Amino acid sequence: MTTARTNNMRRLVVFLVLFSFWLVLSGHYDFFHLALGVGCSALVSFFSSDLLFKDFRNDRWLLKAWRFLLYVPWLLCQIILANLHVVYLVIRPKQIKPQIVRFKTKLTSNLSQVVLGNSITLTPGTITIDIADGEFCVHALSDKAAQEILTGEMEQRVAHVFLETKHLGNVTNF
Repeated sequence: MTTARTNNMRRLVVFLVLFSFWLVLSGHYDFFHLALGVGCSALVSFFSSDLLFKDFRNDRWLLKAWRFLLYVPWLLCQIILANLHVVYLVIRPKQIKPQIVRFKTKLTSNLSQVVLGNSITLTPGTITIDIADGEFCVHALSDKAAQEILTGEMEQRVAHVFLETKHLGNVTNF
């Protein structure tokens, strides 16, 4: 496969992923919003398609994409559970114990670290403050939120998505 063809395939896949998310998240299906979605998705995929599928010629990108699609429902469940926990904290404010948690990740690629950081931030009650040299600094709203970060389950799932489980040692397949 030529380099130009590979780049075009990568852009097409990224465009389809982005536009699919646009369709799901926007909820508006009139011409204006669809055209806006196509334009934005095309623009972002043109300039940043190499960030998502860096090793597109490698057959493993499809496995990573499939595993990421399986990761999203688990993450959505975690977001719902964390929302319920925040509701509990609103009802019982004495349980709120804000704290900063630091941990060193074994994830090696920048993309997997960014996905982990964003997954933590998407989960209510936690915010990734900084990622430097593989060390995460996370603000947690309660002891429970902090402990869930430190269990490493989210890190293991992200490692599974990006085929980095060999760095984590004992990891179960999801």
